[in-house]
Amino acid sequence: MFEVVAFYLFAILTIAMFIVTVATNNALYALSSLAAGMIFISAFFFLLDADFLGVVQIVVYTGAVMALYAFGMMFFDSISEVEEKIANPRVTFLLSGAIALLVVLIVVAPIVSSNVIAAYPIHPEYTNTQDVGLILFTKFLVPFELAAVMLLVAMIGGIILAGKKMDEDLAEDKACDMNHHHSDFNKKDKR
Repeated sequence: MFEVVAFYLFAILTIAMFIVTVATNNALYALSSLAAGMIFISAFFFLLDADFLGVVQIVVYTGAVMALYAFGMMFFDSISEVEEKIANPRVTFLLSGAIALLVVLIVVAPIVSSNVIAAYPIHPEYTNTQDVGLILFTKFLVPFELAAVMLLVAMIGGIILAGKKMDEDLAEDKACDMNHHHSDFNKKDKR
């Protein structure tokens, strides 16, 4: 019963976060809901007793979304003021608190209950982490390395694009300053 309730709760929360990601116009709201959705996906791994994969899901994808935050801050005008349009803040606060309480109860319930069934790994002498490492670095070594290279290329590309945008902004600022300086100089000459 516990697993069914937890599954449906996390499924609804995950879908809601990804709908917000796609539907919102604000880049920072989209990135925040993307991070929350990725964390809710990790709950499915914990429900399946794949603790290592759940932790990796949180660490890797939340870290990736933080990198997206950095790129979003560089590429979008995130300094401009955002007008909040919350019709009833009390209801929003109460719903957020209730959802947070449910998530905490679902995470704590298996720890407190006495009849938790231990998961059996593939090799009885190995843990879940050792099984994942064994498969990842033997059978799936080439795709793992290709994914790492792709992430590195994407990071370098983002840094280069951000550097070009910063150079263009600096050139525009210098041109504006020069025009402003020349107009002040011409005004002094006319006097």
